[in-house]
Amino acid sequence: MRHEEFHHDIAVIGGGLAGVCAAIAAARLGQRVALVHNRPVLGGNSSSEVRVWVCGATAHGVQRYARESGIMGELYTENQYRNPEGNPYYWDQVVQDAVHAEPLIDLFLNTDVREVEADGPEDDRTIRSATGWTMGSERLITFRARVFLDCTGDGLLGELAGARSRIGRESAADFGEPWAPEESDGALLGSTILFYTKDIGRPVPFIPPAYAKDISKTPILRNRVLRSGDNGCDYWWIEWGGAMDTVHDNEAIRDELHAVIMGIWDHIKNSGEFDADNLTLEWVGSVPGKREYRRFIGDHILTQQDILSQRRFEDRIAFGGWSVDLHPVEGMYAEGPGAVQRYTDGVFHIPLRSLYSVNVSNLLFAGRNISATHIAFGATRVMATCATLGEAAGTAAALCAQRGTTPRALATDDPGLVGQVLLRQDGSVMGIANEDPADLARTARVCASSHLTGLAAEPGPDTPAEPCPLTRDYGVLLPVDPALAGVELLVSADQDTELTVELWSTRLAENAVPLDALGTVQVPVTAGGPAWVTAALSHSPDVPENAVVLVRANPHASLHLVPKRTEGVLALRRRVAGDPGVDHDIPEGEGQPVLEWSARELRGRSLCFRAMGETEAYAPAKVAGGYQRPFGGPQMWVSGDAAAGSHLTLEWDAPTEVRTVHLVMDDDVDTYLINLHRHRTPEPVAPQLLRDYRIETRDASGDWHTAITVRDNRRRHRVHVLDDTASVHTDALRITVDATHGAPRAHLFTVRAYEH
Repeated sequence: MRHEEFHHDIAVIGGGLAGVCAAIAAARLGQRVALVHNRPVLGGNSSSEVRVWVCGATAHGVQRYARESGIMGELYTENQYRNPEGNPYYWDQVVQDAVHAEPLIDLFLNTDVREVEADGPEDDRTIRSATGWTMGSERLITFRARVFLDCTGDGLLGELAGARSRIGRESAADFGEPWAPEESDGALLGSTILFYTKDIGRPVPFIPPAYAKDISKTPILRNRVLRSGDNGCDYWWIEWGGAMDTVHDNEAIRDELHAVIMGIWDHIKNSGEFDADNLTLEWVGSVPGKREYRRFIGDHILTQQDILSQRRFEDRIAFGGWSVDLHPVEGMYAEGPGAVQRYTDGVFHIPLRSLYSVNVSNLLFAGRNISATHIAFGATRVMATCATLGEAAGTAAALCAQRGTTPRALATDDPGLVGQVLLRQDGSVMGIANEDPADLARTARVCASSHLTGLAAEPGPDTPAEPCPLTRDYGVLLPVDPALAGVELLVSADQDTELTVELWSTRLAENAVPLDALGTVQVPVTAGGPAWVTAALSHSPDVPENAVVLVRANPHASLHLVPKRTEGVLALRRRVAGDPGVDHDIPEGEGQPVLEWSARELRGRSLCFRAMGETEAYAPAKVAGGYQRPFGGPQMWVSGDAAAGSHLTLEWDAPTEVRTVHLVMDDDVDTYLINLHRHRTPEPVAPQLLRDYRIETRDASGDWHTAITVRDNRRRHRVHVLDDTASVHTDALRITVDATHGAPRAHLFTVRAYEH
C-alpha cells in the first residue's frame, strides 16, 4: 500500500458533470486542479453506469433560447457531432476527452474521499486536506489545496469538514414557501435505476429471478403506464427511498429497485399484454441514481419565490429553466402521479452566494447540493444546470486562488465579477452584458458589409407556403428594436370574416411567451386568398424587447407556414384539449404560459408575416458589449446578404495593440440537445455556425492582411491568438465569412479583442 500526498491550487471532489465543469473552468484559468472521483468513469448520473439523460434549462424544449453554453454547451455539441445515436459509452468518452484536453487537471478515478482535515471555530472553518482511498491500486492519497469544491452530490466532503447543511423538507413557515409542508420533515426525492431492452429478431424467454416483485400486488399497474418499447429514462418513475435515508439505505433501495425492474420486465414479457416476444434485457443499472440528500447552507438559500419570480440577483452566475419538479415520497408506489411540475415563464437565475459555505471559508459546492430549499432544489437539480453551476464554482475558485481571497469576498466586494469572467469564457449566464474594460472591441466602431434590416417570413420558390387553419390561437414572437409600426399577415378565408390580432409583451427579456396585453385590432379579411392583410399594431418600447403578435382562432380563416426560420423569430401555437403533454404520465397544471404557448411543434417553420418598419435587431454593433445570447431580442449581427463574402469590421481612431480575438458564434441555443438522444436532432453541427472564416488586420497603408484562417469550425466559442510572440499594431480588424454550416446568412454574437 502507498501513502501519497499531492498539492494543488484547487481540489474538486466529485466527477459528475458539475465536478467536471468545475475542474475544466479552473484549469482554463491557469490553476492546477485535482479532480477526484469515486467511480471508474466520469459523468455521475449521466455516465454509462447510471444513464440518466442530461436535462437542463431547455426543459425538453419548453423554454426558448435556453440551452446551456460554456463547458456544458461544448459537451452537448461535441456529443451531437460524435454520438448521434446517443450511445452511453460514447458519451463517457466525450466527457473524459474534455478533461484530458486540459493539461492542468490531474484526474484521480476510483478514489473515494473519506477523511477531511479542517480547523477553526464552528462558524469559520478552513479545509486543509482531504484524503481518499484508490480502489484497486492500494493508494491512500492526501490532497492539499487552497480551495476545495464539493461536487459529490451527497455532500460528503462538506459534511466531514463541518459545513452546515440540511436534509429533507423545510416547513412553510421557514421561508414562506406556499408549496412547502406545514411541518418540516426528512422526506426526500427517491433514487432510480434504469434499464434498456433490445429486439434480437427472434423469440427469447424470460424466467424471472426469485427476488422479482409481483407488481400486480402493488399500485404500479393502476397508476403507471408500461410500454414495451420504452427504455432508459422513459422509466424515470421507477423511484424509491424518499421516506428513507438515500445514502445510508442505498443498498436496500437498490435491491428494491432491482426487484421492481425484474417484476416489470416479467409483466411485459409474460403477461401476454405486450408484443414483447423478441425483446430481451440488454442492460440494467447497478448504481442507484440519487436525486437528493444534503443541501449545504450558503450566504443565500434559494427559495421557491426566487425561482418563480425569476429574481435577477446582482451576483447571478447561472440560469435554469427546469420546472420545480417534486415527486411523492412513496415514489413508484404512490397512488398519485409520479411528479408534479411547475414551470417559470422563462429562465430563472442562481446567485454565487448559493455556491459557497456559510461557515467553511474555502469551500464551494456545485450540483444538487447547493444552498437551496427543497422546493427550489426541485428546479436546480437537473444535470445540465448542475454543470453550469460547476463552471461557475470552478471559476470562482480560480479567482479565489489567484487573489488569495474567499468566495464570500468575491460575492460581496465585487458581485458582478464572476459573471463577467464567465461571460468572457462564454459561460452559461443570461442577461449579463459585457462590461470588460480590457475588451478593445467595446471602444471600436463596428460596421459590416450588410445587416438584416427587415423582419419577415415570406413564401419563395424553394419555400412554398402551406395553410395553417386557425383552429387554435397562434402567435409570432419577434424583436421590437427600436419600434414596430404594424404587421402584415398572409391569410386566406372561406368567407368574409374578421381576425382578432393582439400585441403582447413578454414582461421580462428572459421570456418568450405573451404575458401583458399591449393592444388589439380587428382586421377585415375578404374571402379567398392567400392575401396580405395589415394589423395596425404599433409599439415603441423604452429599450428593445421581444413582443408577441397573437392571432385568435377563427374557423373561417387560415394563416400560412413556410419551411424556414427567421432569425430571432418564433412561431407559437396555443395548446388545446387533446394535445400531448411535454412528458407523458406527468399531469400539467393550469396557468403555465410556457406550456400553454408551445414552439416545439412549429420548430423550423415560420408563420408568414412582414413587420412594418426597419429593425436594428441584427445591427453590427450588437457584437461589441452585448449579451452573447438571445435576451429580449436576438442580440447578434446577421448579414443582410449571403453569408459567403460577408464581413464585419472593428475600427479604432488610432492604431491599437491587439493580440487575442474572441468570437462567439450562433449554434442555435433554441435547439434542444440531449446526450442520450431521447429527442433526435438531425444536424451534426448547427447550420447557423460559421464553418470557414478569416480574421484580417489593416496596416497603416490601408491594406488588409490575413492573420487567421479557419476551416471546418465546429465550435461556438473560439479564441484566436494573432501572433504567438507579440501584439499586432492595427487600426482595424475584419472577420470575413467564407461559409456557414448551411445557414444562408452569417451570424455572429460577439467579437472581443485584447492586447494580451
